[in-house]
Amino acid sequence: MMPVKCLFCRIVNGEIPADIVAEREDAIVFRDVSPKAPSHMLVIPRRHVDSLDEADEGMDLGALLRLAAEVARDEGLDASGYRVVINTNDDGGQTVRHLHLHVLGGRQMTWPPG
Repeated sequence: MMPVKCLFCRIVNGEIPADIVAEREDAIVFRDVSPKAPSHMLVIPRRHVDSLDEADEGMDLGALLRLAAEVARDEGLDASGYRVVINTNDDGGQTVRHLHLHVLGGRQMTWPPG
């Protein structure tokens, strides 16, 4: 059951508009409203899962990663490179409690990241 106040669940349900980049039966990709790179997309499962810690056997994390790579290629990020990030819980920088992958590209990434 999806929490009523989850921002990403509301996007999945069409209650909040988003710039949708790709849709699959089990996931969607949309542009981040506060981008940290010239290209910044979020890959989220349609089913609510709080964080990577909460992902169970029914969550196909590989499919989410393949979708991240697909949209990166579609954006032309594969030639120069891109970064995929999963922030988990407070110290990991997770601000929305719905599992999501950041796909960032279009500029040189620095290391360490934060």
